[in-house]
Amino acid sequence: MAQPFRLEHAARIDRDKPVSFSFNGRTIEGYAGDTLASALLANGIHLVGRSFKYHRPRGIMSHGSDEPSALLSVDRGPGRVDPNNRASVVAATEGLKTASQNHWPSLDFDVGAVNDLLSPIFVAGFYYKTFMWPRSFWDRVYEPFIRAAAGLGKAPAVPDADRYANRHAHCDVLVVGAGPAGLAAALAASETGARVILADEGEAPGGSLLNAREETIDGKPAMAWVEDAVATLDARENVIFLPRTTVFGYYNHNHVAMTERVSDHIAEPPKGMPRERLWQVRAGQVVLAQGAHERPLVFADNDRPGIMLAESLRAFVNRYAVAPGRRIVFATSGASAYTAAADARAAGLNVTLVDYRSEAECGPELAHLRGLGCTVLTGHTIIRALGRKRVRGLVVAPTADGRIGAKRTLPCDAVGMSGGWTPAVHLFSQSRGKLRYEVARDAFVPGTSAQAEASAGAANGTYDLAACLEEGFAAGTKAAGTHRTRRFEASATATGFKPVRAMPTDARPSKVRAFVDFQNDVTAKDIKLAVSEGFHSVEHVKRYTTTGMATDQGKTSNMNALGIIGATLDKPIPAVGTTTFRPPYTPVTFGALVGPARDALFDPIRTTPIHEWAVEHGAAFENVALWRRAWYFPRPGEDRHAAVARECKAVRESVGIFDASTLGKIEVVGRDAAEFMNRLYINAWLKLEPGRCRYGLMLKEDGYVLDDGVVARVALDRFHVTTTTGGAPRVLAHMEDYLQTEWPDLDVHLTSTTEQWAVIAVQGPRVARRLPR
Repeated sequence: MAQPFRLEHAARIDRDKPVSFSFNGRTIEGYAGDTLASALLANGIHLVGRSFKYHRPRGIMSHGSDEPSALLSVDRGPGRVDPNNRASVVAATEGLKTASQNHWPSLDFDVGAVNDLLSPIFVAGFYYKTFMWPRSFWDRVYEPFIRAAAGLGKAPAVPDADRYANRHAHCDVLVVGAGPAGLAAALAASETGARVILADEGEAPGGSLLNAREETIDGKPAMAWVEDAVATLDARENVIFLPRTTVFGYYNHNHVAMTERVSDHIAEPPKGMPRERLWQVRAGQVVLAQGAHERPLVFADNDRPGIMLAESLRAFVNRYAVAPGRRIVFATSGASAYTAAADARAAGLNVTLVDYRSEAECGPELAHLRGLGCTVLTGHTIIRALGRKRVRGLVVAPTADGRIGAKRTLPCDAVGMSGGWTPAVHLFSQSRGKLRYEVARDAFVPGTSAQAEASAGAANGTYDLAACLEEGFAAGTKAAGTHRTRRFEASATATGFKPVRAMPTDARPSKVRAFVDFQNDVTAKDIKLAVSEGFHSVEHVKRYTTTGMATDQGKTSNMNALGIIGATLDKPIPAVGTTTFRPPYTPVTFGALVGPARDALFDPIRTTPIHEWAVEHGAAFENVALWRRAWYFPRPGEDRHAAVARECKAVRESVGIFDASTLGKIEVVGRDAAEFMNRLYINAWLKLEPGRCRYGLMLKEDGYVLDDGVVARVALDRFHVTTTTGGAPRVLAHMEDYLQTEWPDLDVHLTSTTEQWAVIAVQGPRVARRLPR
């Protein structure tokens, strides 16, 4: 099988199960366990798309859900075409058809790339400044042009052929993330007998340990420890483990929303199997252990295909046995990239490392890497990347005291960059928790919690492996109601980095295209321009430049953007603040949100108990709120007006019936039921005798009528309230609102009984004669 960049060592792929899929019509070979990204790289394909605004060549930057550039259209068959799928998380399956986006006529030759030449015009906020005059051009020229150019993928044109499911669940402890901290938390919580749900967005548990080569935990290889932990959890009946499940929303009262990818990884799923399942979980306690995102470095042309995050390069080498290149340069300002470089060297690749830190600022990782025969240049900056559709070199130079030394070119066909780490605090922020900035970590970390939640591991700014395990275990025991701790023995972790917002350069600032937000084509000079034009609030800069507003929500760009804003304003990052993280954490399909609510179930129609009788008697029906109710009963030759006139005459002269089952019905029960009714309605209810009825009028706080209906007092502590057909949900919500927030001291319970009672109104002067005695 021709995969020229596939390595020979063992990895987490199954070489006995080859798969093939197509990319832009070309057949791509891979193995079970590959993602689209790893299979493309194994076949030497780095150019996979064009950028949003400038149509620049873009490649694969990440191995996870923070991928900003490698967005593909995925075709699984008729009615199953999805745009904007991250190649780094889609499993390579047999027969899949994939295509790159945002180019014409082809990926290799894109006419839209002329925008790159016009980049001096398309600066931050150019649309606010450009499309101003003449006014008549807006409707005829500007808006049609902008709409045609906007977007990346193409929305599907045919109905979705897949099935989607949903499920509600309760648990004592929900653990988000199955990395080292998450697994330790789940083990600790489940030991107590607590009901535990463990959710992880990856195909397999392990998190960062999936990339490990030499790491050990408690004397055994890291992945062996993971396998033992998962086996232990599987054996416990109080644990539900959900792989391929992304927690995307954290709402009030520990209500957490998750999407489970049920069948996307199966080439031919069984008939009836849902594609995705929406989980809505109400958890007693939540442990957030979703890890951290690696930061890219900001330097000229840092978006060239072949330039990726250092840990992602390590993942492709170790987890997927793929060499992103044969001659690799690692560019870093921290220690973790040394581990990635050592693993690449162990795989037989040519490795050079460029470290922004001085020799004295480096730790033992420096001597270790040099001992492996790798060239390490400390105290160096990256001036720019060379190449266009594939990186072919880095121009570097020594830097000290703000001065740039003699430049040199390092030839390469892949670059692994690392500017430090940013804890994934999105869900914590969604829970309304307050972030705090830690100078030592150069990051915002979870501060004061607003809900029953705890963060652990890298999500809490803890990067040492043993510390992550211990912190996760402690969080799990506390969430389960105990306070036990445990010591873990783990191999040392290379941690620490020197923050750098943009790599020093001697180039003219107006000529440097150093990208901060890769998906929305936002550069460092765009952010500086926004600040110079008076946008000093981070939220204003975000909207003016669109940094952090792409589908990746700035996972790789936020801290670099904040640092550049702070440096331009000469303010510390805490004074700049951070943006608001909103759900969803990653894009969610409409199908998952809608679930089975489609076609007849999209707007379900309620029918009354005598609906079939009305059909048999030729009734014409009307829609009343969610109900279908008999409107009139035409006889042969009658139109609506004639039928209604005949029925009205019958009621006035004799007798008629009306199906009132659609009216809302609410039971108000409790010792204080009469007092509650007295406060909500303008009528008096305290002296109404059981067995008697009274018309009730309910007003809003502004004095306008909210609803009305007949109320029966069934017993001293029980009222049967009727409402208008469309007003039942509104009235019940109004009652619950006041009962829970204004009068919680009242002994009252409310129950909707609309569908429990059928009501037939019998009316007319001869009713007494017709009703049986």
